[in-house]
Amino acid sequence: MTARESQRTYEYKPYLAWFCVFVLVWTTLLLYAGGFTTSIRAGMAFLDWPLSNGSINPEGWLTETDKMAEHSHRILATGTGILCIILVIWLSLRESRAWLRRLGWASLLLVIFQGILGGARVVFDQQNTGEPGNLLAQTFAVLHGITAQFTFCILIAIALATSRRWIKDNGGLARSVPGSIRFWGLVTCGSLFLQLLLGAMMRQADAGLAIQTFPLASAGSLLPETWDFRIAIHFAHRSCAVLVTICVVVFLGRIWGSPATRRPLAALSMALIFLLAVQIYLGALVIWTIRNSYVATIHMLIGAFVLAATWSLTFLCHRDQFEAP
Repeated sequence: MTARESQRTYEYKPYLAWFCVFVLVWTTLLLYAGGFTTSIRAGMAFLDWPLSNGSINPEGWLTETDKMAEHSHRILATGTGILCIILVIWLSLRESRAWLRRLGWASLLLVIFQGILGGARVVFDQQNTGEPGNLLAQTFAVLHGITAQFTFCILIAIALATSRRWIKDNGGLARSVPGSIRFWGLVTCGSLFLQLLLGAMMRQADAGLAIQTFPLASAGSLLPETWDFRIAIHFAHRSCAVLVTICVVVFLGRIWGSPATRRPLAALSMALIFLLAVQIYLGALVIWTIRNSYVATIHMLIGAFVLAATWSLTFLCHRDQFEAP
């Protein structure tokens, strides 16, 4: 056993646990900044990357809304990368669980990859390439947004695994979790990732108001009267919301129906129901307010929180598999 291995322990480390919470809070700010930048269409406020107008402190970025949004997003992204480097080092030195150390590395690699995708979105934009279409840049932008959700989930898993409840209270679960609950947790997470993908595509295609009525898609009908790509992706996003709601209800029904999970996961389950209800209302409010930028951004952020709550429940239900002897 090396000196470093002898220093690694499997015990509650309060400073590490709270640092993980701080990283999550910082990442939440980054998600909001990225969402707001997209909502006000400020992704190309600067035509260069990684610098902004050739500077780390570009002129006018504190007084012009589009520049403030984009540059703040870049600053927060840089901070996330630094925090993930610190997290990887901390886990490598003090954490005995190899799978958790690997999650730390995964979070760092995803943050780096996400930064590259964000840069590619700028470099390959039609304003820089002169191409008539912008599909390549929009593809990078969609992947950039989805990678952010993957990164958020990994950071949540790390925060849960370093928490007092996970280490000292078996995650709050006194017995093994039925396989059907684990299955529906994964299915629900999958449906949410699909919904977030459709949402990202809709935002990049500027299709948030492709259908301007809610809940009906046209006069007296749930289906649109005419179809094109923007209407189709908007309608797919609405339809997937129904699928997500069904999956969440079934998943929570399984949790509440099992003695192994009903009480320990009750609070988080209720939080998920509340977040889902708020998210549905915000989706309608985007239409009713004619796509208010702040409403659209909060809608995106609450969507991330719905995924976070679902992923947390699913991850907790798999605890015994991660901590098996």
